Order: sequence, then C-alpha cells, then structure tokens
Amino acid sequence: MYYLEGKDQAAIALKVGVSRSMVSRLLTEARKRGIVEIKVNRPIHWDADLEEAIRTRFGIESVFVVSMEDMKLQKMTINLGQAAAEKLKEHLRADLIIGVAWGTAVSATVDAVQTMVEPSIKVVQLVGAQGAKNVEYDGHAIVQRLAEKLNGEGYYLNAPYLCMTPEIAQSMRKTRGIKETIEMGKDCHIALLGIGTTETKYSSLYLSGSFTEKELEVFRKNGVVGDIASNYFKIDGTPYHDDFLNRLITINHEDLTHIPIRIGIAGGMVKVNSIIGALNSRLVTHLVTDSITAKKIVK
Repeated sequence: MYYLEGKDQAAIALKVGVSRSMVSRLLTEARKRGIVEIKVNRPIHWDADLEEAIRTRFGIESVFVVSMEDMKLQKMTINLGQAAAEKLKEHLRADLIIGVAWGTAVSATVDAVQTMVEPSIKVVQLVGAQGAKNVEYDGHAIVQRLAEKLNGEGYYLNAPYLCMTPEIAQSMRKTRGIKETIEMGKDCHIALLGIGTTETKYSSLYLSGSFTEKELEVFRKNGVVGDIASNYFKIDGTPYHDDFLNRLITINHEDLTHIPIRIGIAGGMVKVNSIIGALNSRLVTHLVTDSITAKKIVK
C-alpha cells in the first residue's frame, strides 16, 4: 500500500485497523529484513578518452573508466562496484558459469548487482577461504550473495586459502568436493576479479592474517607488484613463481587465462603498479577503474 499504491501511513492505519506508529514500525522492519529494498540509481559517467588510451596501450579487449573527482576510498569502491555490475549485466544469460575471487572490489560489485532471475546460472568460488577475518569479502560469502541475487546455484571451495604444507594442499585439491569446484572453475565463462597489491597497508592478504609483513617484503624485493586470485606478477606482467605458492588453493594461471571474460576491478593510487602489471600479464580481458587512477596509469 505504501510503496506500490502510494497511500500515506494514516490511510493505511485506518484501513488495516492499527495505529499509525505501528504502520511506521512495520515499514521500518520490512526494510531491515530485506522485504523492501530502496536503491538510488545515479548515472555512471565514463571517460572515453582514458578508456581508449589504456585499451590501445595495453591491447586489452575493453576498459571502463568511471569519472571521479576525488579518491575517497569508500565512494570509489562503491562506484567501481556499480560500474562492474553494469558491465556484468551485459553478459548475463542462461546457463552461464561465473567465477568469483575475493576482496572489497568484487564484494562491492556483488552488492550493486540487481536481483534477477537468470535460468541455470552457476556461481563458483575460485579462491579458498581466508579464515575468520573479513567474512563479508571472503569468497564463500560473495558466492552465496551473488547466487541468491541471480537465483542461481553456488559452488563453494570448502578449503583454506593457505595450507600448512604443499602436501596438505595437494591432498585437499584431490578431495572430492574441492576437486569438483576446482574443475567447475575451469569451465567458467566469466570471472569477477580484484587486483591485489603487495603494499602492506592495502594488502587484503596481510590484513586477513594470511601473509606476514616479512613475507610481503620478500615479494616486493623480488619485484612482485600484485596478484589476481593469488597469481602473482611483476610490473611487466612476468609471473612470479615460488615454492610458497604450492601451499595455496586457488585457480592457477593457465586455467584462469582460459576463462573467456575476465573482469578486473581496481582503483586507487596504491593500485597503479598492480593494475599495470595485471594489464601486462594478460590475466584480465576487461578492466574497470576510476579516472584518477587511469590518468596515472596513462602517464
């Protein structure tokens, strides 16, 4: 009555036979429980010149640069998520398999995806679980939220991201349920991917407790600037190999590059070198970033 028919609270109270304050409380409860959702649609403004400059320089399939006037982190993350969700929507179809990594940018993208019904969509977790910290940004939670929004089916990687030894990691990869999800990840049509950095203050792996500051320092000394789903690279795109990586449970470099559409989502000055490395690595086919970061990349 209130949202669809436009009746005011007093009229609803009279018709239903309750007090006006009760109607107000019920409307508030409906929003808290998710029965009613309110979304403000703000148009996204794109910077075509920067998009073309990056696309031409790196030979990437497509670039989407969101015009921004400041670099406030929360606002930037929300805007990047909205932009990536809009581009994801263009590719949605029946029987699609979507792979997702973790991180704030991927989480913001899922937040911005509109609830819809797309027949037989599968959502697959590409990277193992971080642990107790940052639950909202972890792969399991992201898969669950996206699958619910698309009325799809989630495939979970019920394994830790980082194992104690390479032997434990290898054993887990052979476990039936984990192996099924890993195999499903190879069949993805689209991947939603954050672009990580090895800068300690902004590294999700450090903040989650997966890596120590000393371990990140080793990466930086070896020229590593970032990663995508824990596939590490230098600024020229060269993959970084280390025995430590054998302890990880994540989609590998070769399987990742076989996914036709790989959407990398990242922004901010601290991510400039990471994004350049990601573009050079060819691990992303589509980039979503902001105009301030894009200008620095072009420069």
